[in-house]
Amino acid sequence: MWATSTPSRVWVVGTHGGAGETTLAQLLGGTATDRRWPSISPQPAVVLVARTHATGLAAAQLAMRAWAAAETPHVRLAGIVLVADAPGKLPKPLADLANILGGGVPHMWHVPWVGAYRLEVDPVDPPRQVRRVLAEINAVIATTT
Repeated sequence: MWATSTPSRVWVVGTHGGAGETTLAQLLGGTATDRRWPSISPQPAVVLVARTHATGLAAAQLAMRAWAAAETPHVRLAGIVLVADAPGKLPKPLADLANILGGGVPHMWHVPWVGAYRLEVDPVDPPRQVRRVLAEINAVIATTT
């Protein structure tokens, strides 16, 4: 848990190290929490983020269980963002687990592999596929705020 008095439009909670929390927060104009749930009033809008490898999806599942069991501060969970851990299609076992995870949160979004992000993130001009995901997340956050 992370107690703060600084407001943010959206809080991005990484479910594991290397999830893409900082990058997503930068792209959304939100605040990365260093893998901690924000504790602030009024209830903050939160987006979880995880990579699509087995370890990342398992960590996402644990975070979602904690939220569903009310073991976290009271937040408005907008959903989870799954960030591709490699180019290409997910192997079937990982795709199946991702689909199961999607049933446990209000929304789920997929950010494709962006090789350029290995060097630099451009929050002003993200790739078209990423812009579409960001627009969807922003629309959900606007309705939950």
